[in-house]
Amino acid sequence: MVSPSAPQPPPCPFEKRFPSQLVRDDVFYMSLAYNQAIEAWRADEVPIGCVIERDGEVIAAAHNQVEHSDDPTAHAEILAMTQAAAAVGDWRLENCTLYVTKEPCPMCSGACIMSRVQRVVFALPDPKMGCLGGATNLSELPRVNHRCEITAGGVLEDECRDLIQAYFQLKRSGPETE
Repeated sequence: MVSPSAPQPPPCPFEKRFPSQLVRDDVFYMSLAYNQAIEAWRADEVPIGCVIERDGEVIAAAHNQVEHSDDPTAHAEILAMTQAAAAVGDWRLENCTLYVTKEPCPMCSGACIMSRVQRVVFALPDPKMGCLGGATNLSELPRVNHRCEITAGGVLEDECRDLIQAYFQLKRSGPETE
């Protein structure tokens, strides 16, 4: 039970998306990742969400849980890859597509490569910390043993940008800690 004096997360002014199950394309899966990002916001986490698809079915869905778990590795992508590996029964996530609302950081980009994710689709490029084309591209290192196909930006990019920017604007304008 939450104490009445505990700070409450900012209310999320964004609505979840309800994509048609009839067309399972990049927009469909990114909509599910976007919904996970909204769940992150509601849990007072940085609103980043991820889903992993294999053969047209979602095998994993997660959102950031760094604050809640006090675990710096509890990024949406890492949590989803752990779920996907359990669903597949193998650490190799071949023939899987990872959809995430923001370009993966160095840790998550490395995990995509190490787990052999076939394709990564991200909505919002990250020129500071993104490592699949933003700040750098780990998948293009000359000696890397696996290269992910990358679809960068464009798929719900505006919606994901608006969500993340609104979250941080609210956090920065919130009441000062006494």
